[in-house]
Amino acid sequence: MAIAEWRQQLKLGEVSARELTDQHLERIAAVDPKLHAYLDVTADRARADADRIDAARTKGDDLPPLAGAPLAIKDNLCTKGIRTSCSSRMLENFVPPYESTVTERLWQAGAVLLGKTNLDEFAMGSSTETSAFGATSNPWDLSRVPGGSSGGSAAAVAAGECIAALGSDTGGSIRQPASFCGVVGLKPTYGRVSRWGLVAFASSLDQVGPFTTSVADAAEILQVIAGHDPRDSTCLNAPVPDYCASLDTPLDGLRVGLIRECFDQEGLDPQVKASVLAAANQLESLGAELVEVSCPRFNDGIATYYVIAPSEASANLARYDGVKYGYRAEGAESLATMTAGSRAEGFGSEVQRRILIGTYALSAGYVDAYYKKAQQVRTLIRRDFDSGFKSVDVMLTPTSPTTAFEAGTHADDPLAMYLADLLTIPANLAGLPAISLPCGFDDAGLPIGVQLITNVLEESRLLQVANQYELAANVMASKPSGSLIP
Repeated sequence: MAIAEWRQQLKLGEVSARELTDQHLERIAAVDPKLHAYLDVTADRARADADRIDAARTKGDDLPPLAGAPLAIKDNLCTKGIRTSCSSRMLENFVPPYESTVTERLWQAGAVLLGKTNLDEFAMGSSTETSAFGATSNPWDLSRVPGGSSGGSAAAVAAGECIAALGSDTGGSIRQPASFCGVVGLKPTYGRVSRWGLVAFASSLDQVGPFTTSVADAAEILQVIAGHDPRDSTCLNAPVPDYCASLDTPLDGLRVGLIRECFDQEGLDPQVKASVLAAANQLESLGAELVEVSCPRFNDGIATYYVIAPSEASANLARYDGVKYGYRAEGAESLATMTAGSRAEGFGSEVQRRILIGTYALSAGYVDAYYKKAQQVRTLIRRDFDSGFKSVDVMLTPTSPTTAFEAGTHADDPLAMYLADLLTIPANLAGLPAISLPCGFDDAGLPIGVQLITNVLEESRLLQVANQYELAANVMASKPSGSLIP
């Protein structure tokens, strides 16, 4: 059910918030034992949230924009009084004493919290297999991964376990799982949405955004969570437009750039390429003009990212020392051995790998050769986008080189796993807004995603183009049957 449709039914008294909440809780109970999208289900909190909305409607109060909408939250966003583990043993028992800005805005807008969703540990991964509490499966095919790191949120939306969910995107962690799970995933401009209360991975790259079943719903969620927050020094103090206002604007005269370097990739699945190019042709039929553009450093993004992101992670995760909070190793003879033991036991192998990479890149004698050089390439990547946007309004690429791969495929090859984010990382490095939405299915019935990218703070245009494509292509109307897809 679309958020706008639900809001109208609630206003007319055709359905209650409690009924919708119970429907979703029943769905979670029925399918999540197989899917494992949720780490914690907050049933009592959800029913209490819904009852407050129903009471307000009965009294005739004006209802907020997300009144009664049952949502799920990625478990790296702090929720006051509710465990926030980041899918790590290090924070297994951490209960925040405060609420993140984005979730606080959701509750003020009337949303209902169903629970916290699974993720790759500390958001480091592309398959949701590095979670310390077990992997999440793809609802289209339980033998395959849902993508990562926000795989739990994407799977929950795709399986009908919530009406929408929040995720975080550092190098593709919203868009790649959205592609694998056949839903809409939006990464806003860096700084458009507050990061206060988001457990940091890489502070110059992290951004919070929604998973939904439609572009219109993504616009509704973004409308609520976007905007300045004085508690986040990187949050932009810029007016928030009406993101729903331009959704129905035609695409006549719009210029869509196909990034040449993305379609010449070795390893790009031919079915993915054909489906994404068909999506481009669909936009052309709607009045847009297709233009080939070049971003020469686009493919340098992945090497750049895997210096910058681990370096920032190394600094951010230094706070987990077994002293103030989090996991503490027992039986240590000194502070140094206790800290080392806590980190060795509390962090999983992928998190340890990235901390070591980042610490090495920042070490004396190497910081200029690696970290400084990566920051210089990052600037060049942004300049390539700036040059491209002088001739086009939006850029188009595949979201991922492949559809969802089988669980365990890259367990012994982290470099192959990293390549899953090859096409999404550059937008993070440049701080640009980007969205993934379904554009077709492969021969195995697995969804394929197309990625659209616009310039800084041009989410309205991004949503307009995505919405026009979604309505015209109507991809999900012909979806094949899936294991847990409603």
